[in-house]
Amino acid sequence: MAGSNNVTVYVKCDRSVEVQSQDVFLKDAASVRCMDNVVNAKMKALKIHHFPKDGVKRCVISSLKIVELMEQECPNITVQFVGEADVLVEWISVNRHKGWQQWLKAALVCLVSFFGTAFTIMAYHNDVGINEVFTEVYRMVMNREPGGLNVLEVSYSIGLALGIIVFFNHIGGRRITKDPTPIEVALRNYEEDVDKTLIATAGREGTEEEAE
Repeated sequence: MAGSNNVTVYVKCDRSVEVQSQDVFLKDAASVRCMDNVVNAKMKALKIHHFPKDGVKRCVISSLKIVELMEQECPNITVQFVGEADVLVEWISVNRHKGWQQWLKAALVCLVSFFGTAFTIMAYHNDVGINEVFTEVYRMVMNREPGGLNVLEVSYSIGLALGIIVFFNHIGGRRITKDPTPIEVALRNYEEDVDKTLIATAGREGTEEEAE
């Protein structure tokens, strides 16, 4: 192919990607850049994997396998990788029309999160004896025994709620600042650890797709 002579193709793979079809193309797993528009289009449309309908819906593809497929498509190109050495690809089935199942799952998650968090806070307060602390502080400041709900407990409850909002950087669906929330940071670290483990396991078990 004359248009592919002395052409350099830059490929930046992601560590993990999700696809919604059985056929995985290079554009799904990586960003491709080439000065030759024809080669660039060919590389983006290059099929790098096919998931069997009843097979495993997750695979690890080596960069060497991708290079081999690219060179088979355009023999005279030079491939430069600037991303991950391996890419984890997962085929997921997404229901585009959300039904009552999705709403039910969301409601269950909200209930578990709410009551689980409430129980955790109450258990912590019980362990540290927060009622006795409030009683002693109120007695020292007011010089009398507290009678029912008092200003100290109300102030503490409001401060606790404000502290949680500020810490998690969210009010409803809005952010307070542009910084990522602690939950987002924790989830990102968890996802990276899972991806690294799956890639390492695939390499150890020999299930990684490599060049022949």
